[in-house]
Amino acid sequence: MTLFMDHDLDHDLIRRIVEAAIMAAPQPLSITQIYALFPDDEPAPVGSVERAISELQQSCDERGVELIEVASGFRYQVKNEVHNWVARLWTERQSKYTRATLETLALIAYRQPITRGEIEQIRGVAVNAQMVKALEDREWIRVVGHRDVPGKPALFGTTKGFLDYFGLKSLDALPPLAELKEIPELDPQLPFDRVPQVASAAMMNADENSEEESKEISEENSDEDTNDTNDTNEELKAVEMTSDDENETHNEEAGEIAEPEYKNE
Repeated sequence: MTLFMDHDLDHDLIRRIVEAAIMAAPQPLSITQIYALFPDDEPAPVGSVERAISELQQSCDERGVELIEVASGFRYQVKNEVHNWVARLWTERQSKYTRATLETLALIAYRQPITRGEIEQIRGVAVNAQMVKALEDREWIRVVGHRDVPGKPALFGTTKGFLDYFGLKSLDALPPLAELKEIPELDPQLPFDRVPQVASAAMMNADENSEEESKEISEENSDEDTNDTNDTNEELKAVEMTSDDENETHNEEAGEIAEPEYKNE
């Protein structure tokens, strides 16, 4: 017996299918993915899925969960007001990230695409390669290109996984920088209002440093060649002096041998 008795699906049934699918899915579902759940011979009417989602969102007003849209699609999640109680169900220890990691992630999110050197210039300290790798392994950031400067440094940007984890639909949903300045933990080392200027300065410094390094390398090579030449000349002189001394010694010994001993008879 088929579930679809009529040519046009009942809207209540569509709403229940959408609700169950979003709850059962291990990741957020997009509108296209939800429409694909319905067979070709019994498709969901155009607009019916969007209408069902809107009704489901409204029905969550008095519930402990909410239906939100993130970068990858729609998902149900626990509301903040009941999170502290529900969190007791999760025995797995939550990952804690260092301040340096969060600052680096914030810079990538707000100033992407950005290079590792520009992040170091803004923060004033070196960026640990393992920290960048950890963010890549977490699938929060990825390489989106390379800066057209000497060395072709990688450009980093955020991923859909980053947006999904923080419950954001797009980068436009990030909180304004003014709000971040009010967070004491981030204020001292993240001068966001200076980021564009500093980033430009970082690129200029990268070019200057590259030229200076090339000049220093050329000078060092020139000095090394001069030193090598001087050392070689000194070694040749030493060899010649040693050769002269040996020749004199040899001649003296030869002279002593050549002198005959005459006896008076």
